[in-house]
Formats: sequence, structure tokens, C-alpha cells
Amino acid sequence: MDVLKFFEMYNDKYSCNLKKLKYKYPNDFQMYMDAIEVVYYKELPLFDFNKNKLVYMASKSKANMDSYKLLLQSQSNAYGNKSVEEEIISTAKIENIDYSRESVRSILKGYVPRNDEETRILGLKKGFDFIADKNNKITEENIYKLYMMSVGDFLEGEDKLKIGSMYRHDSVHIQNLSGEVSHTGVNHELLPKAMSNLVSFINEEDDINELIKAAIIHFYVAYIHPYFDGNGRMARLIHLWYLVQNGFKSTLFIPFSSYIFKSVKKYYEAYSIVEENQKLSGVIDVTPFIIYFSENVYNSFEKKEINIDVIEVYKEELSKGNITAKEEQLWQFVLSTYGTTDFSTKQLEKDFGNAAYATIRSFVLKFEDFGLLSSKHYSNRVKYSVKCKKEIS
Repeated sequence: MDVLKFFEMYNDKYSCNLKKLKYKYPNDFQMYMDAIEVVYYKELPLFDFNKNKLVYMASKSKANMDSYKLLLQSQSNAYGNKSVEEEIISTAKIENIDYSRESVRSILKGYVPRNDEETRILGLKKGFDFIADKNNKITEENIYKLYMMSVGDFLEGEDKLKIGSMYRHDSVHIQNLSGEVSHTGVNHELLPKAMSNLVSFINEEDDINELIKAAIIHFYVAYIHPYFDGNGRMARLIHLWYLVQNGFKSTLFIPFSSYIFKSVKKYYEAYSIVEENQKLSGVIDVTPFIIYFSENVYNSFEKKEINIDVIEVYKEELSKGNITAKEEQLWQFVLSTYGTTDFSTKQLEKDFGNAAYATIRSFVLKFEDFGLLSSKHYSNRVKYSVKCKKEIS
């Protein structure tokens, strides 16, 4: 095959959509695929429904290093309440479940569930608590625990797992909006072996970039569909869990699912393209899903989501004895509850619930002087927020 033609096809905007690529280059398509198989495909220790190994193209699977560094930054808490609030709401919306923001906030503040919706939200919160604890390693048994506390305990009828079964005991079909079957999960008899392989892959050391590997894990959970219901939520939870386990300390301070929800059509298209490509290539190549994740999630992280400079300024003032114990509590609460979103003194007083208004007022003014908070004036109202990195001198 002519090398110029090969690179023209390799760099084509449809290079990862084989149906469109074949239509555009009908005479060169098969030679191109033969070359890709030899030169670019890297095998994974995961298998498709025909027991063939999955592959990906490392050359097209890149994650922004800024995102990599951002996720590695240290945090004082296990997760940020504001981010988990957005994560719970968004991961549910992706599957057309609409949770009340008020209910999510109530559960995150530690209130007892008032109805079935809040009981389900509490289940997801328990799931985040579980994956935030680095002592909870990724094993088949712990995946089952995570599933039951987050999803399984709230299912009824045919969607429930059998007692003693970690995975579904029958076939499952996923329908699109037109009512057509868009995906069929792996034969239920093969699930124990498939999940065992997945856990081995998760825990083995290899040369795959962790952000790329997390996306591969995410894809595979949804691909084999180990449960009757809740597979998408579990794919997203295990994705985050893997990053937490591998030292990405800011993982639960960024609402991953909010980025997925903003591009949810592309998210589902990426799954479909992978399976459509298999009809022409004969293999499950995860590259289109990795590219989706890199372009629409990892590379979209706002740099202001995590602000290491603010932490350093805070540490300096704390070491000088300029911050009281109550102010320490308030600062930790602001970071975990609001992140970089705006809040008012009245809102902070209500949400914190353990400080007089005068204490709250003194806190925000003092921390604004330190350069840790910034204020915005809206007629007769003032809103505060944690300073972004670029605002700190």
C-alpha cells in the first residue's frame, strides 16, 4: 500500500469510523486494515463474545497531561461534596433518572432518607464512600458489594440478582430509543470468567496510561453487561474507583459524569461505533471510546476545579497561627461542599449549621484578605468563591 495513501487514511477524520472510511476509500480499505492490524493494534487481556482479544491503538489514545497532573493533586478530604452532588445527579440523568438536587444535598449532609428516591441516593453515596476508601481493593467480591449498596439492593422483580449470584443469571438486551436491540450482553454463563479477567487486568501492572486504562475498564463493564440493571452506573463507578486506587487523589473532586452527560449522545455513539467497526475489522477495537473520553471528558476538565495554590496559601497562614479551629472547619467545608462555585454568607451559615452569622461573616472577610476567597457583587448581594489559580498573585 502506498505510504502516503496510508497516512491520508490514518489521519482522516473518519479513521475510527470504519463504515465511513470504507465508503470514502473503497479500493484501499482492506489494505489499510491489514496494515493497521500489523502495525498499530495492541492486544488487551480482555475478550469479546467470540473469545477474541480486544485491541486498541495506543498511537491514537492520548490523554491531556494537564488532566493527568490535575487528578494527581493531593486533597485533605476523601471527596468533594459539590462534585459528588453533580456526579450523583449526572450519572442518574445519563440513564434518564431525575434525582432532586435538594434530595441529593440532604443525603450528602447526613440527613435520614425521607422517601424511596432519597434511599436510592443514599445507596450511591455509600458507593462513593466505599470507592473513596483506598483500603477497599478492586476484587470481584468488592465489586459485588459496591453493586449491591449502590444499585442492587433497590431493584425488584426480574432485575434483582439471585441470592448467592454476583452476576445476572440470564441474557440481557439493550434497546435504543426506537425499540430496536442495540446491544446484547455476554452470555451469562461466561460472566464469571469475563469478570475474573477484568479484575486481573485492573490489578496487573502494564504500560498503559492509567487514564486510558480507566476508559478501557469503563467500556468493558458496559460491553459485557454483568447485571440486568445499573451497568452504566457501575461502569462509571469502577472507572473512578480504579483512578482512586492508582493514586489520583483529586478523582472525586471532579464530576466526571457531568462531562459525560454534556456529551451523552457522543458517549453512546462511541459504544455503537466500536461494535459497528467489529463487523468490518473482526475485532473489538476500543479506540473510538478512548478518543471519546479523552476529547469530551479528560481534556475538558476545568483547571479551576482543583487549585493547589490555594492549598499552599492556606497551609502558610495556618502555620503562622492565623486561622482558628472553627475557621479550619469552615474552610474544609467550603472546599468540599462548594468547590469553585459561588456561595453567600447566608447559604454558608445554613449549610454549615454550626456557626453564628457573625462567625461566618468574619471568616469570609478574613479569608478574602488572605487571598483564598474572592467576592462578586450583585446589586445588594455578595457571593464568594474559592480563588482560581490564575487569580492568585
